[in-house]
Amino acid sequence: MRIFLAGFHHETNTFAPSVADWAAFEAGAGYPAYARGEAMLEQMAGGSLAIAGFVREARARGWTPVPSVWAGAMPSNRITADAFARIRDEMLADLREALREGLDGILLDLHGAAVAEGADDAEGELLACLRAAAGSALPIVASLDLHANVTRRMLTHASAMTAYRTYPHVDMMATGERAARMLARRLKPGAPARLSHARRVPFLLPLNAQCTLMEPAASVIARVERLETMADLELSFAMGFSAADFAECGPVLFGHGADAAALRRAVDALHEEVCARRREWSTELLAPAEAVVRALSLAGPGRGPVVMADTQDNPGAGGDANTTGMLHALRAAGTGHVLGGAVALGLLFDPDSAGAACAAGVGARLNLSLGRAVPTWDGTLTDAPWRGEARVLAVHDGNLPLHGPMTAGATARLGPCACVEIEGIRVLLSSAKAQMLDLDLFRFLGVEPGAMRLLVVKSSVHFRAAFAPIASHILVAKAPGPMPADPGDLPWRHLDPATSPRP
Repeated sequence: MRIFLAGFHHETNTFAPSVADWAAFEAGAGYPAYARGEAMLEQMAGGSLAIAGFVREARARGWTPVPSVWAGAMPSNRITADAFARIRDEMLADLREALREGLDGILLDLHGAAVAEGADDAEGELLACLRAAAGSALPIVASLDLHANVTRRMLTHASAMTAYRTYPHVDMMATGERAARMLARRLKPGAPARLSHARRVPFLLPLNAQCTLMEPAASVIARVERLETMADLELSFAMGFSAADFAECGPVLFGHGADAAALRRAVDALHEEVCARRREWSTELLAPAEAVVRALSLAGPGRGPVVMADTQDNPGAGGDANTTGMLHALRAAGTGHVLGGAVALGLLFDPDSAGAACAAGVGARLNLSLGRAVPTWDGTLTDAPWRGEARVLAVHDGNLPLHGPMTAGATARLGPCACVEIEGIRVLLSSAKAQMLDLDLFRFLGVEPGAMRLLVVKSSVHFRAAFAPIASHILVAKAPGPMPADPGDLPWRHLDPATSPRP
């Protein structure tokens, strides 16, 4: 069997300040850099993404992978038209060449929440183009991120899709392996046709509430897996990325199966449970000062750190990881002195300050301006940069292997990085945007997370995979930033009127 492999990931926040141009895909940042052909296979070796799961399962089955394009960029505002066209056209060119040599199936590692200039449903557009080139008979199976905004075009043009079942996403590779098994089922001679059924949830889910370590998401995903095994079904709950202003933004329950009645019953039962628990889809959010006061009341020696999520500046959801609301709140409360310097914040994206600190060297004291005031969805600016004297504690070139639950086998490439100390607070500066989802992203600059009493992380939920085991408490802070913790705060213009922006 010859199986075409490709990947395309972008989680689009149409209210965010920055766009994803071609340079963003070339860099990759939190993703592997753009690659094509055999270079893509080499780059994915040992990684944890779904496409690595494709390769492992394909080779175990004796299939021949036919590699095309890998394209991934950090979440931001829309993908520029030229970047999307280049990714689509190179993938299509590879597919047409592969078809001339003979092809048995297609596996796609998609995010499912990409919006491009001129293509609100970027994955639907891509699938439609691939289907037109491949014809109606060739099976196309896609893996999706749990935050996918699943659309009618995606369901129409893919033979089957399957979404991650964990948030934090610790099952990306397992999802890729599952997708490959779904393709194998469709390649089996004489296999019965498998139908699709989907139900849209009539309200958006806040990002923090989608965590599958907590209720109600944990119970819904457990039920997905029970129903799937009971009736030979392939079921998914794509919870949606609630910051893409187009009509089909939002959660979708969907599945595939040979027994149409059993499939409909299962999807409808899941839809009923999600809607019946509507009021449970929420998370406590604290103002910055309130979060710091509570953290100080909880922090104690030998207890493990209190971890605070700076959720609205999460670079994994469209923020630029450069706002200073939490830094100002930490300083105002004197946390560095109260906690004996066992306070750290990271990663703050500030290439200029990181470069200046690296040039000055360890031990240097220099005046810095940290962070930026950035516009948010309502036209206001976030907090002003912090300005003052800082002491350089550590510097690094930013290339480091990662070992966390989500990132094992990956390498971060963050450019010049530094840890500076401000009034007893350690601030980790990077030259590339990266979500704080791995303990190594503190350790590489000399900060041992378990030895801290208070940690602030630029993340919403992914940090929990690595940090929950060492944390005494976890708090979610709502400092001003580009990614709303409450989607009801956004000025929606194109969302389907049948979809409520709040549970």
